[in-house]
Amino acid sequence: TGRENLCSDFKATGRDAHGGYAEYMVIGEEFAYPIPETFSDSEAAPLLCAGAIGLRSLRLTNLKDGDLLGLTGFGASGHLVLKMAKHMFPSSEVYVFARSERERAFALELGAKWAGDTTDEAPHRLDAIIDTTPVWKPVVEALKNLAPGGRLVINAIRKEDIDKDYLLRCDYPSHLWLEKEIKSVANVTRKDVSDFLELASAMGLKPEFEESDLSEANRALVELKNRKIRGAKVLRIR
Repeated sequence: TGRENLCSDFKATGRDAHGGYAEYMVIGEEFAYPIPETFSDSEAAPLLCAGAIGLRSLRLTNLKDGDLLGLTGFGASGHLVLKMAKHMFPSSEVYVFARSERERAFALELGAKWAGDTTDEAPHRLDAIIDTTPVWKPVVEALKNLAPGGRLVINAIRKEDIDKDYLLRCDYPSHLWLEKEIKSVANVTRKDVSDFLELASAMGLKPEFEESDLSEANRALVELKNRKIRGAKVLRIR
């Protein structure tokens, strides 16, 4: 049906099955994808998750060329979405919200029109915003920056409970009125992945990433948590 991403029997490597850190694994051929020769293994790794779900998120915004796009959070998926948006919607401007000054500078380097903190007010109301953060505060703040009829797309599998009380600050007239929408993203479909790999190859999309050996995985996770990574983090299995 093309909606396999909504299947309740979804099995995830690293959660329901082994395979996330394996050198080899066995899967059904319908969920295996040929990697374009233009990408090395390390370059391809961020594309299969952050890139594909980034494309799905961008599609779900219903963005049109010339519309204003916001990105809340600027990590592995966010930096790829910015590159895709500039290619697919050349007349659109991208505004980035990130807590880290390093991430804001990175966004401007990649061509963002503006970059500010997650609590800042954008220079203009935005037609769509994609949220890639793990918490709730940026969601509430993003809703204030939406234009009437705008859509907030939450690109996250889970949200942490640590700041869930921030949702109580939602004020209907400021955050939701005038037909603002919230749309969640649930994984990706096979078509998303194949379409994204084709797009990435055609446009010469290269992820920004840092590599670490598998033995340094715990340190890499700490760097990720503390927003000390530029783009994505790739673990070398061998």
